Amino acid sequence: MWHRVIYIGLFVLVFLFSYAMGQSGIKAEGLKISSPAFENNGHIPPKYTCDGANVNPPLKIENVPSNTKSLALVFDDIDAPRGTYVHWILWNIDPNIKEIKENSVPEGAVQGMNDFRKPNYGGPCPPRRAHKYVFKIYALDTLLNLNPNLAKKDLEKAMEGHIISRAQLKGLYNRN
Repeated sequence: MWHRVIYIGLFVLVFLFSYAMGQSGIKAEGLKISSPAFENNGHIPPKYTCDGANVNPPLKIENVPSNTKSLALVFDDIDAPRGTYVHWILWNIDPNIKEIKENSVPEGAVQGMNDFRKPNYGGPCPPRRAHKYVFKIYALDTLLNLNPNLAKKDLEKAMEGHIISRAQLKGLYNRN
């Protein structure tokens, strides 16, 4: 008898919890960024660094929210001596894009100024020990009307209040 009451009680709790999760808008899978060239928290191959071809790695973008109007991408060295060092920024990436191909910029996307003072990809090039790098993808509810000569801080300010979702891919690189 008590077992039946406990089972019914658990069933009701599971049902209510499942219902509440559905009502809150929480999704099992959110925005995701990955690369076939390296795993999250893995080593970035030299090809994508200053020691190789210095081209961007291929990136896969999944689970973009349906109300996304554009994507933005920031690639930072988070172990730089003076804080972060910006290696690449892109905005107004088409939200229907599924990947950014190696050594390419998606059609229609705008590249901003990196900390090398260039509007392009600059691969990892740590002066000494291994550094951590992060590709951050943002789903935005708007297109951004920004000057291509702007830097990361300007992009971040323009994105304020417009970020629907975000994801990141981390990698390591050490010059040998």
